[in-house]
Amino acid sequence: MNNWIKDIRIGWFLAVRQIRRANKWTTSLIVFVMVLTFLNLVVVSGILVGLIEGSVRAVKEKYIADVIVSPLSEKDYVENSINILAVARSLPDVEAVMPRVRKGVVLEANYQTRREADKQNTAGAQLVGIDLADDAKVTHLSENLIEGEWLAPGDHDMVVLGHYLLKQYLPIESPAFTTLEGVKPGSKIRIRIGENMHEVTVKGILKTKVDEVSMSAFMLDSQARALIGRDIDNVSEISIRIKDGANPEQVRGALLLRGFGENAKIQTFEDAQPKFLKDMIQTFNLLGAGFSSIGLVVASITIFIVIFINALTRRKFIGILKGIGIDGHAIEIAYVFQSIFYAVLGSIIGLGLVYAALVPLFQAYPIDFPFSDGILVAPVGETLFRVLLLVITTLIAGFIPAWMIVRKNTLDSILGRN
Repeated sequence: MNNWIKDIRIGWFLAVRQIRRANKWTTSLIVFVMVLTFLNLVVVSGILVGLIEGSVRAVKEKYIADVIVSPLSEKDYVENSINILAVARSLPDVEAVMPRVRKGVVLEANYQTRREADKQNTAGAQLVGIDLADDAKVTHLSENLIEGEWLAPGDHDMVVLGHYLLKQYLPIESPAFTTLEGVKPGSKIRIRIGENMHEVTVKGILKTKVDEVSMSAFMLDSQARALIGRDIDNVSEISIRIKDGANPEQVRGALLLRGFGENAKIQTFEDAQPKFLKDMIQTFNLLGAGFSSIGLVVASITIFIVIFINALTRRKFIGILKGIGIDGHAIEIAYVFQSIFYAVLGSIIGLGLVYAALVPLFQAYPIDFPFSDGILVAPVGETLFRVLLLVITTLIAGFIPAWMIVRKNTLDSILGRN
């Protein structure tokens, strides 16, 4: 034990001495490689996961919220809605509640000018009735308006359309997916519900990266209920936004405790996520890990070459150290300490870049992907694990070449013989 402590002390002394006397440009280059490797480990996987995470966050902010109450599988509306709403609003952890009514409809645009032989200008959509005050507290859809104006109290026969319903924003030619052509704020369109028709005016167009929103037509809930044939006790879904720091599981449990699980399906946001979305997150994590492993290999090879050349050029000096009684293990430990120094310093710089620059930058300016606003996901626990992985890999890569040189015959090393 005492011998190991002695070897570590000597190894530390030799490592510090060699780092201080090393060429500054060489040291900077090695540390730069470590920084790039660290960024590759964290940023590549972080962006891949951030693609999906951006979509997940958008669904939470613009649709589901923290807890969602939806119909049972055999129903098309939430039973006992009035009591569920009353209890949800009374819970201390709940900040706001937003009931919605929705119904699948067909929108038609060219009915006024279309001749009998002309193709119909139609699109399938969800007609969604919302309360403006609740929307301002829960989903804030007015923030996503890109044309026209948002709904206002008293806007009878007015709708706001999601951009996926319009050909100018989604130019897809497919018999299975149709969009409205030539529609803009001020245009008249018809809503077909079964055999019934109702004419409305397009007041605005909103754009989100949430399919449930972008493929919907929004109108005031009072008129939507009248068109769909629903009363206040038969809403289609209820989104519940909780206060900061509150636990959605407790809100869900409070509703279930009152027996509302017999009237509706009550889920937290995590429970309501589709399985394919969770599978995609896992897949992108694996892809990120695969790409990151390439960076680890590159860093390992770089450190191996640097330490090997360093040890090879100092072979005579190593032989002299062994000749005067320095244990070979101490010399090996010295090179291991050098490797750890490069990895730790590179990781510290990388951590600063990630959390002080890259994460805030991606939050403020997310990558504009078609299906999400991509962000950089870098959980502290996972990032520190990657730091540990980089240090261990570099440690091994530094030890092997040092061991290869130190194990050679002392006299041969001093005389420079192979």
